[in-house]
Amino acid sequence: MKKVAVAAKVPAAPGKGAELAAALQFALDNVVSENGTLLYILHADATDPDTLWMYELYESQDDLTSHMGSDWFKQLGPKMAPLMGGRPELIFLTPIAGKGL
Repeated sequence: MKKVAVAAKVPAAPGKGAELAAALQFALDNVVSENGTLLYILHADATDPDTLWMYELYESQDDLTSHMGSDWFKQLGPKMAPLMGGRPELIFLTPIAGKGL
């Protein structure tokens, strides 16, 4: 099966970037038990403290589907909602080549 990746732009409400990053620790704590989640990395935007980025890499589409359907993932939205400055922008990718693939 092909690996799949997601790049997500996650906008925080003005002045809430650090709080949103802290809330996303819940996700980081939970993905450690997902066998098909290869990378799940939270990034701070270098020029905007209220924009976060996630990079996710999964062993397969089935693993991404399982991740997004997990019980903990359903709990994440309400934790993030009061800190959000808009809807996350998700970009679904198919890795082609690179170090670590």
